[in-house]
Amino acid sequence: MYPFLSHSIMQLCRSRAMGKSGLALVLAILISFQGTILVRSDASDHRYKEGDHVPLYANKVGPFHNPSETYRYFDLPFCVKGNEKEKTEALGEVLNGDRLVSTPYELNFRTEKDAKLVCSRKLKKEEVAQFREAVKKDYYFQMYYDDLPIWGFIGTVDKEGKTDPSEYKYFLYKHIQFDILYNKDRVVEISARMDPNSVVDLTEDKEVDVDFRYTAKWKETDTPFEKRMEKYSQSSSLPHHLEIHWFSIINSCVTVLLLTGFLATILMRVLKNDFMKYAQDEEAADDQEETGWKYIHGDVFRFPKHKSLFAASLGSGTQLFTLTIFIFMLALVGVFYPYNRGALFTALVVIYALTSGIAGYTATSFYIQLEGSNWVRNLLITGCLFCGPLFLMFCFLNTVAIVYSATAALPFGTILVIVLIWTLVTSPLLVLGGIAGKNSKSEFQAPVRTTKYPREIPPLPWYRSTLPQMAMAGFLPFSAIYIELYYIFASVWGHRIYTIYSILFIVFIILLIVTAFITVALTYFQLAAEDHEWWWRSFLCGGSTGLFIYGYCLYYYYARSDMSGFMQTSFFFGYMACICYGFFLMLGSVGFRASLLFVRHIYRSIKCE
Repeated sequence: MYPFLSHSIMQLCRSRAMGKSGLALVLAILISFQGTILVRSDASDHRYKEGDHVPLYANKVGPFHNPSETYRYFDLPFCVKGNEKEKTEALGEVLNGDRLVSTPYELNFRTEKDAKLVCSRKLKKEEVAQFREAVKKDYYFQMYYDDLPIWGFIGTVDKEGKTDPSEYKYFLYKHIQFDILYNKDRVVEISARMDPNSVVDLTEDKEVDVDFRYTAKWKETDTPFEKRMEKYSQSSSLPHHLEIHWFSIINSCVTVLLLTGFLATILMRVLKNDFMKYAQDEEAADDQEETGWKYIHGDVFRFPKHKSLFAASLGSGTQLFTLTIFIFMLALVGVFYPYNRGALFTALVVIYALTSGIAGYTATSFYIQLEGSNWVRNLLITGCLFCGPLFLMFCFLNTVAIVYSATAALPFGTILVIVLIWTLVTSPLLVLGGIAGKNSKSEFQAPVRTTKYPREIPPLPWYRSTLPQMAMAGFLPFSAIYIELYYIFASVWGHRIYTIYSILFIVFIILLIVTAFITVALTYFQLAAEDHEWWWRSFLCGGSTGLFIYGYCLYYYYARSDMSGFMQTSFFFGYMACICYGFFLMLGSVGFRASLLFVRHIYRSIKCE
């Protein structure tokens, strides 16, 4: 199903970083099975002689404003000779919706063609209507030539001087000009231009004769082969884009400095006063009534309700955090260069599978610390907490894609590969991590003893309840990242290219810092109000940024994008729900860990009876 790459196995097995671990072998087998390596060369690296055949592959067509709604190129009635061959795709490329197939265009190396006839066709009324509907929806096509992407629109709409849509005229381009740059024996750049003077009118439902032609122009360039992908990177780092990016960084840094400075000053002064007060109370009469967070020292480390679910949430969040860090490491070393087809999806699948042991270990060890007994059920909850909703959403969206006959619908073979990865790698590692966590036998480190019976929580004002606190906790981290969110959305759900991963990593670090600080501050205020049920609250407050990001999805869809249609809408909100849920788990675990460190610190600093 997928080609075997022995070279990738040799590279990974020689790796010192992973040579002593069984993960290297698992990763090598997985990557070979998928037919791709994460760090892929910039292109096919083919050298050609004059007249050599260089295949041109057609990838997909679809509405320009609906990135998820793509179809096979030959779903439209273009010229077909009958000998077209599908290119073998790796797992990540299939997940990306790529379906490459050879075309009848013959672009031999350094061989010029002038208005070469591809085929003459008489389009039937149904085919004319099919093309017209595609032109009306602003269909574009994507091709690949020597691993270089090419785009173009299949037609144009004449709206000049017409106010009524029924008066619009629809034209199909029938002549493509390929402009190809080469450096000695290598292809460096290619672009496609549609001839506006060579069109066919599709406005009426009647049979039309069409002569599909193409032109190939070759020109030598000094651009070295190694830099041929730079033009795609530069499109995302234009001066005005960089200025806005850096403005967002400065804005976020100022937010972080003000917030951390404010919180650090307030908390340090308040805590200093608290420590002095409690120290004086100890020297004063023993019958003096305790108030504030010291008053609940016997309840603050009382284990939370639903501790199995809590431990599973912490384990899944930790795994997703580790996954994110690994993805950033690959991005910063240049793995995800523009149009390295499927590399990101391959990395996500492989790294998620290999980090499942972290989820199992974290969840089970913490569950055992919370004196849980049914660790097997806890492990099952951990395995299903994120994968379960993701699987259900995939089933629904894949069904939608099948109904639409879109390339987003995964073939049975690809689904089988994913199931095998989950069965043979993810699940065993999850169980092994759980067994290791169970055998760690670590005890929960609480600096004060917990009383037998919990104190009653005093009545609190409405703004100290869970939802207002979550709104407050999520707003500040979201305000630090919302400018960068637009560029990420425009890249994932549009046709822009995102390559400035260093800026994105800085924003991610800022997000973690702000999330940790605001959660710690809210935890302190909660304890000061003598509310000792801070465990779930800190997790929910830390993860609430994910809800704000999903709210931004609504704004982006309706105000910043031109997406439309049931399929695109369901794909956008469906997969973004899964991503935001992942952010919720990841940032929730960060918020809880920060709060746990803080609570342990302050109760270790005072003397409690």
